[in-house]
Amino acid sequence: MIDINKINDVMVISFGNDNKLNVTVTQKIKAEVIKAITPNSKVVLNLSGISYIDSTGFGMLLSILRHCKNSNSVLKLCSISPEVMELIKLLQLQTVFDIKESVDDCMKSF
Repeated sequence: MIDINKINDVMVISFGNDNKLNVTVTQKIKAEVIKAITPNSKVVLNLSGISYIDSTGFGMLLSILRHCKNSNSVLKLCSISPEVMELIKLLQLQTVFDIKESVDDCMKSF
């Protein structure tokens, strides 16, 4: 469901074969991601390959962000498709999340 790669002290999480974050997958993904995040983590959610996020998907991302803040961890999003970025801007979440172009940009910004 999710792939976790450690690069130095940064946890890079990607979503494997899923191309949509919707009601059918978000509960499982959220549980896996939250279980993987330890206090004071640096976390990158790589949204490469995700072409659609519904309201439950955005709810999941916000829950993960809240969990990170509560555990003194830092969350960054990257590799967002133009379609998903339109939805993020429509919901005005670009000011809520720290969004970068790529995993490399996220790594440099920690």
